[in-house]
Amino acid sequence: MNLKIGIDLGSTAIKVAFINGENLIWRGLAATAPGQESIATRLIEEGYLALSLTASTSAVLAATGYGRNLFPDADLVVDEISANALGAFKRSNSKARNIINIGGQDMKIMWLSEAGRVLDFKMNDKCAAGTGRFFELAARILDTPLEDFSPLSSRAEEDIELNNTCIVFAESEIISLLARGIARESIIKALNASVARRVAALLGRDATGSLWLDGGPAQNQGLKEALEDELMMEIRTLPEPQYTVAYGAALALADKG
Repeated sequence: MNLKIGIDLGSTAIKVAFINGENLIWRGLAATAPGQESIATRLIEEGYLALSLTASTSAVLAATGYGRNLFPDADLVVDEISANALGAFKRSNSKARNIINIGGQDMKIMWLSEAGRVLDFKMNDKCAAGTGRFFELAARILDTPLEDFSPLSSRAEEDIELNNTCIVFAESEIISLLARGIARESIIKALNASVARRVAALLGRDATGSLWLDGGPAQNQGLKEALEDELMMEIRTLPEPQYTVAYGAALALADKG
């Protein structure tokens, strides 16, 4: 087995991907907490157990994400833009040219060449609005699991607008909307629309070629639909989008033993 392991030490979750060649054979995640190295190590052990591998199985490891320098045993450290681009290009069967990645605490737009190289990118990491943290905060206020956001958004009967994109003021606005008796379905739909507007502002120009949505919040179908309405173009979602960066980090080990 040509085993390579990618570790994405993100701001809200740690993801691990095992690949054999370019095939993703196992993946796992855990919430980010103090002791990121031990959390990543535990996930790797879970992967070995799930695949019935022994400790003697040879593997090389790559680390990426915000905490990439917190895993000293990594054979390679990869910046997350490169890992994201490589993972998205391969997971899209080499079709991705424009990538929207919504992470835990930032938002990125990447433009790729036909060969999958990064031509340009933009990042908003100065504000948590429109990121995974933004959705997590809303989920707590609404007392609604994130996985329920998609079906609830589709059942919204009232169109409202969330005026504040700042995560601090948005919290107060959501509480105010609930106090006025606005249904959570409508609030969730408005949240998706507000994030879509923020993405469109960051994109700032027309996307040429296919546009792909990536990152944990990409699992929210309502967000995808809001982005399509805002950008007026089809958006595709990468498979298992929360693992793209970890998968890309593992791919970056191609020249390693």
